[in-house]
Order: sequence, then structure tokens, then C-alpha cells
Amino acid sequence: MKSYDHTLRYTVDKPEVVTTDMLDPIEYAYQSKRDIVITISQPEFTSVCPMTGLPDFGTINIRYTPDQFIVELKSLKYYLLQFRNVGMFYEHVSNRILDDLVTVLKPKFMEVTGEFTSRGGLTANVCARYEATS
Repeated sequence: MKSYDHTLRYTVDKPEVVTTDMLDPIEYAYQSKRDIVITISQPEFTSVCPMTGLPDFGTINIRYTPDQFIVELKSLKYYLLQFRNVGMFYEHVSNRILDDLVTVLKPKFMEVTGEFTSRGGLTANVCARYEATS
């Protein structure tokens, strides 16, 4: 079989290139009045398979109950765009997004679900969950 490695004109980035610097936590003004559930969906998420270098496509769904902070959506969009050329397995992507958002927002509850499109006839949905302890 012929190798096409020499034709690739892009590099696969390491997960370390993803930072939380651009995430902008905004004070949740109703924290002492009521709990809410916020659901955010990014249907155009892309990353790269670390084994093949081929693009992975999916939808990232974020559900959370804020404590003191909510996330500014434009900053979240720029954060998620960083994964575009990063080589990560589906399971690692969902966990990494959850860990980063929990660190920045400190929510009462958060769930990040990655619904990835079919590859080789298999689809994968990965859900990572966090719940604050008292």
C-alpha cells in the first residue's frame, strides 16, 4: 500500500495547546434566589483522531447549574475552537472540556456530552459528569 504521509500539509497539535485563558466567567446575579439549568450546544465541534490524523466531527452539549458564575458564550466558542487541530480521543475530549469548565466556573453541577459522528460504522457518545460536594 502506498503511503500518503508526505502529502499531509498540516500538523496534529498536542492537547497542551488548549488553554482556558479566553474563558470569561460572568457573575450569576440570581445565585441566592434560585437554581437554573443552562444547556449549551456546539453542533460544529471538530478535533483530530490522534491515531490517524483524520478529523473527528461531533456535537458538544454542556449542561450545568451555576453557583456564582456563568460562562460568556463567545469566550466558550473560542475555547472550543482550540480543539480543531488537537489529537485527542473522544473520551479525553469530553473529560478535558468538563475539567476546564469546572475549574473556571465552579458550578454546582455540570455534564459535558460529546456526540461524535460515525466513523467506520460506529458512533460514540461520551458523557462526563461533575457534582460539587458540600
